Amino acid sequence: QVQLVESGGGSVQAGGSLRLSCAVSGRVYIRNSMSWFRQAPGKEREAVAAIDSRSTTDYADSVMGRFTISQDNANNILYLQMNSLKPEDTAMYYCAADLDRLSSGGSWYAIPTYNYWGQGIQVTVSS
Repeated sequence: QVQLVESGGGSVQAGGSLRLSCAVSGRVYIRNSMSWFRQAPGKEREAVAAIDSRSTTDYADSVMGRFTISQDNANNILYLQMNSLKPEDTAMYYCAADLDRLSSGGSWYAIPTYNYWGQGIQVTVSS
């Protein structure tokens, strides 16, 4: 059974950096795309960044130029390098993946595109 487990969250001051990791356990036969979402208290879950099987990336406008998504296919790990963090980046961050099926064909920023989700990890940025 495939599971996604996030790590690397925590508290940091504005302007600081964090790197999130998402380890994929279990056997994966088809990897379509993976992404990071986040959800702040009282707000809807939103897409942050995504990467597909060809390593093509997409980013939300709010993180463009500050965050970098990458993947280590050999070790089944997804990363999110977050630089120049702002208080508005404070949220629970979720790893998501579209695995082991024909590609859903959905937009990278749409929740239904992904069929596996991690439990989430907290990122807090103080001013």
